[in-house]
Amino acid sequence: MATQQQAPIVLVDGSSYLYRAFHAMYKADLRTQSGQPTGAVRGVVSMLKSLEKQYPKSVIAVIFDAKGKTFRDDIYPEYKAQRPPMPDDLRLQIEPVHSIIKAMGMPLICVSGVEADDVIGTYAKQATEAKLDIIISTGDKDMAQLVNEHVTLVNTMKDEVMDVAGVNEKFGIPPELIIDFLALMGDKVDNIPGVTGVGEKTALALLQGLGSIDDIYANLDAVPALGFRGSKKMPEKLEAEKDMALLSYELATIKCDVELDESIAQLVNLPADTSALTTWFTDLEFKSWVAELSGNSVSNEATSDEQAEPVAQSTIDCDYETVTTTEQLNNWLKKLSDADYFAFDTETTSLNFMKAEVVGVSLSVELGAAAYIPFTHDYEGAPEQLDRATVLASLKPFLELNAAQDNACVVGQNLKYDAHVLRQYGIDLTAIKADTMLMSYVVNSTATRHNMDALSNKYLGIKTVKFEDIAGKGKKQLTFNQIDLEQAAHYAAEDADITLRLFEVLQPLLSEEPRLQCLYDELELPLLTVLTEVEHTGVELDADKLFEQSQELDAAITQLEQKAFNLAGEEFNLGSPKQLQVILFEKLGLPVRKKTPKGQPSTAEPVLQELANDYELPSVIMQYRSLSKLKSTYTDALPVQINPKTQRVHTSYHQAVTATGRLSSSDPNLQNIPIRTEEGRKVRQAFVTSQGKKLIAADYSQIELRIMAHLSADAGLLKAFNEGLDVHKATAAEVFSVPLGEVSTDQRRSAKAINFGLIYGMSAFGLAKQLKINRNEAQRYIDAYFERYTGVQSYMDKIRAQAHDDGYVETLRGRRLYLPEINAKNKMLQQAAERTAINGPMQGTAADIIKQAMLGIASWIADTSLDVTLLMQVHDELVFEVAEADVESASEAIKRIMESAISLDVPLLVELGVGDNWDEAH
Repeated sequence: MATQQQAPIVLVDGSSYLYRAFHAMYKADLRTQSGQPTGAVRGVVSMLKSLEKQYPKSVIAVIFDAKGKTFRDDIYPEYKAQRPPMPDDLRLQIEPVHSIIKAMGMPLICVSGVEADDVIGTYAKQATEAKLDIIISTGDKDMAQLVNEHVTLVNTMKDEVMDVAGVNEKFGIPPELIIDFLALMGDKVDNIPGVTGVGEKTALALLQGLGSIDDIYANLDAVPALGFRGSKKMPEKLEAEKDMALLSYELATIKCDVELDESIAQLVNLPADTSALTTWFTDLEFKSWVAELSGNSVSNEATSDEQAEPVAQSTIDCDYETVTTTEQLNNWLKKLSDADYFAFDTETTSLNFMKAEVVGVSLSVELGAAAYIPFTHDYEGAPEQLDRATVLASLKPFLELNAAQDNACVVGQNLKYDAHVLRQYGIDLTAIKADTMLMSYVVNSTATRHNMDALSNKYLGIKTVKFEDIAGKGKKQLTFNQIDLEQAAHYAAEDADITLRLFEVLQPLLSEEPRLQCLYDELELPLLTVLTEVEHTGVELDADKLFEQSQELDAAITQLEQKAFNLAGEEFNLGSPKQLQVILFEKLGLPVRKKTPKGQPSTAEPVLQELANDYELPSVIMQYRSLSKLKSTYTDALPVQINPKTQRVHTSYHQAVTATGRLSSSDPNLQNIPIRTEEGRKVRQAFVTSQGKKLIAADYSQIELRIMAHLSADAGLLKAFNEGLDVHKATAAEVFSVPLGEVSTDQRRSAKAINFGLIYGMSAFGLAKQLKINRNEAQRYIDAYFERYTGVQSYMDKIRAQAHDDGYVETLRGRRLYLPEINAKNKMLQQAAERTAINGPMQGTAADIIKQAMLGIASWIADTSLDVTLLMQVHDELVFEVAEADVESASEAIKRIMESAISLDVPLLVELGVGDNWDEAH
């Protein structure tokens, strides 16, 4: 009679899990509202939950490194000595991780004097002797030495399983030679020295040709015959470093005889402590797992490296209806009439608002209840649907403000997009009550991304259905009209339902903070309508001029490429970091300034910029990169983005992306067109206007310095700006102790770097680097600056203290910039947060000012008889298209409105330019 096979025992390398989870979740920077880091906890627990699902009948035990030194440190004091100390944010998460694992009922094992590997190795040996199958869950390659017929490695990060055959396939040697492999080539991660000059290929050649280290040393005379590069001199190297090779072998060997309190057969999983887990998950704000413990359905299938947000509920209680009859439509129109407000969303064929066609709309008037009204699902076998024109006509009175309505009633998520789409069908979406994307952004711009999926996760603990879940990905992705109506209806109705739920959660958060409510009501929400108009208008481009520029750039790029080949002495791919590393650092022997996380010499732009001061090739590479990017991003791409109907380019402005309140743009990104190079300015020459029109560019002058003068109330800065002095010359006169009239061009340039650098938190090191002076001299400049501008120093000290106390800083309008790292134990993170604290109020206030100016301009344009249109907003600049006859009058009004957008203790100054293209006007 056959016996049932026992489930394998799973041993988790907890230390490996902890570091991998921390680094995988580092960019997401998950934290509680109080700033407690939670990413590593989230990642480790997610992976353990995944293991529970994968091995439901298995005992799962988690093994961590214990504190303190191990026996390997006694053998070789340099062992792991190069490793940096544990990051503060990770150290704070160890106790929660350990406590949660215990509460999950899993054995948690730490043994002093040895590493987690040694405990796992001992259990592996016990299991092998008892003929028990075990799974070791780890990302550590050293563990491959433990693999045998009963021991298998699983790397959950890479979905990789390694049995004996897998080790052979991955490493080219069997498990029993892994220790020899590590001993010969060493291990930089653990600082195991190995044999000098023996890398992976040489180690494999030796092991595959002769066998183990003992076999190699017994047959050194046979090494030259192996024929690998350097084989003839290898016996001499091996002999000279035999002691180091044997020491490395000892360090790399996992100890398999650790004294343990429990044997492998005694490991058991206990029932989970639901109360303790609920407490921990609540404290760490893991809403989805709290919901799971309370009995709701939860999906936690994503591993930590796949998550950018906490995983939340996958199902919710809902009553969704697909509206396909006139009777159903009339019922919903009655609901809209009776409701004070309702959630609204469109489903379309494209993310490009100028090309999108409406496929259907969704509505919700109460939480958990929503409807999808489809129009044009046209896949084979699609059911009959209502007429689009009829439905939109019936909805129009609810979407547009009119005399019969007292209040706006439409609640949406990113309603600017819906406004664009509806505009094509004769509907002016003016009845906007709230936009949940903007509400979340004003509440806390840095707490999360502000798309619906992220907001649902954060504020509702609900995992929404993603578009890719129903439409697929890549080239085979379906457009919404091609999606099965049953799936499409649930997805669309959920959008409206979630939007209404978000509104109900976010509205109280806003109303609790009057200044934030005011910022939202008076600035962000009204700006939505202005940006819609600007985007819809677009800007005219000269495609022929861009084509000419592309050809010029192509010729210049080819010349730079040939010059690089000549300097390198060979042809290579200038776009390949790997090939560039070989040329710069191996062939030419240039100094390595910085290394990548993998230990390779960096070829990043700051490194090349530093090398370019002394070497020609890095300078050529930088020019090549700059021109190549300009060509691919603008001169080649912009003509393709011209809309065939309007013959204009229509960018998208994003209100809820940057932390400070500044607008960003995409398709095309107008904010990043270079203006400091001739080639970059030529791109602006392609932004043109039609005959009889001119472009006006209106730019706030030194706005952040003026804001600093106001915020700091510094007497010197206030005097300079109020008397109309050149502030950089004034600073130069003070710093360099020369009369104002004798300030040289170089001194003014240095003073400008100081003025702007210090408000961005630049250190003496950074200033020295920028001005190409020594650090002591840079520090002297900084000291002289603060001796003169004592108010600036006082303000910086004050704002740092406030940031540490409150966890955020504010703009003049009350916009908050939260600083999660401001009280981090890691000094580098804390100092970076302090620099943000100093600069944030200036950048944020500048953003608020230009937004206020845009509202004022829009109101004026609506009332004026002048022929003027707002075309673009770029940084501190607004660009207008104006009839030639109206240029003078429009210029006066634009300057007046922009300069009066806010009242400061110093005047705002707007500089205007006029031209036939953007470059001329700027």
